[in-house]
Amino acid sequence: MSEHPPIRTFHPRRGRMSTRHHDAHVALWPAYGITVTDGDREPLDLPDLFGRSAPVVLEIGFGMGDLTAAMAAAEPERDFLGVEVHTPGIGNLLALVGEAGLTNVRVAHGDAMQLVHRLAPGALDAVHVFFPDPWPKARHHKRRLISPGNVALLRDRLREGGRLHCATDWPDYAEAMRETLEADPALRHAANGRDGRPQTKFERRGTLAGRPITDLIYVRA
Repeated sequence: MSEHPPIRTFHPRRGRMSTRHHDAHVALWPAYGITVTDGDREPLDLPDLFGRSAPVVLEIGFGMGDLTAAMAAAEPERDFLGVEVHTPGIGNLLALVGEAGLTNVRVAHGDAMQLVHRLAPGALDAVHVFFPDPWPKARHHKRRLISPGNVALLRDRLREGGRLHCATDWPDYAEAMRETLEADPALRHAANGRDGRPQTKFERRGTLAGRPITDLIYVRA
């Protein structure tokens, strides 16, 4: 029997790249890019990927990459692995990487959870899930990224004491996130608020529109 296709936690998104994004993709993708393929379970060696042994932060759904690039520039002692499906966002992050001369960023295109399956237990210092698709319709809630099964897998890939930091501007998703994180027996609540997370352009627009921002930070016990 064939396996059921994975439940997608994202809308497949393509868009037209600008010349700047295209040029950055051509120049930097061979050295900095990873294509995530469904069903690929070949282990991903992070020290080999980055060329050094350092704490690794996984950024799931980095949008246009501004936040990822800013954090990588501010924390050169850590490596940042960003995964996204929006091709202009990938091009923009690669352009930012090139313009800032960052060497501690790698960019993956595809399903984040497929990528997580390829990581070793305890391989990550932190996981960031900032403003994922809220899938607001009840019939689509099964597609939400922060679900019990996905949280268990993400937590397994964290080192002891590693942080899972989630943020959303949808109150009902925030409550569902909190319930899911609280229910995981190996996670404990660490902090509320941004706790050092830079504010995103998306977040600023949401705040101006009156949408409440919720940050939930948990650590692996």
